[in-house]
Amino acid sequence: MITQSDNPPAVKYLLEPGYIYLPAAPATTSAVLGSAVSVCLYDRRRGVGGMNHYPFPFTAESARATACYGNVATIALIRMMMDDGSRRKHLEAQIFGGAYNTDVSDKDIGRENARVARKILQREKILLVSEDTGGVKGRKIVFTTDTSDIAVIKVAKLRRGDWYPYEHRR
Repeated sequence: MITQSDNPPAVKYLLEPGYIYLPAAPATTSAVLGSAVSVCLYDRRRGVGGMNHYPFPFTAESARATACYGNVATIALIRMMMDDGSRRKHLEAQIFGGAYNTDVSDKDIGRENARVARKILQREKILLVSEDTGGVKGRKIVFTTDTSDIAVIKVAKLRRGDWYPYEHRR
């Protein structure tokens, strides 16, 4: 029999655009994505994971190098996992988001966001085990950091309720 004390409740955390989250304890981490992309990294040996959420694909300007950009956010997440004790050969990645809706924008930034993640993961020799990118619908993803389980909810229009309720927002 499993009791509440056997499995302490995981923190529920909403990861907003431009942030990276690598929790110290198991967490259920969510993101709401349109053209933005989230990369979820998981160390299958240690049972820990982290996630980024970025709206823009790339910057070469060091003054603008923040987690809002895929090239910065993805490299930073990999480094954070490595600094936390992960080994590259034990990491696996999943990529989500990158939608393109012509009613919202005339530029397909989502495709470029996903391409940047794939390129970095390939260069860093990190196994890509799953990808759900592109299309015209937005996504709400829910990532369980200690198991790498991910739920993807696709929606035609993001709603206020997609952002709530959460114990922690960032």
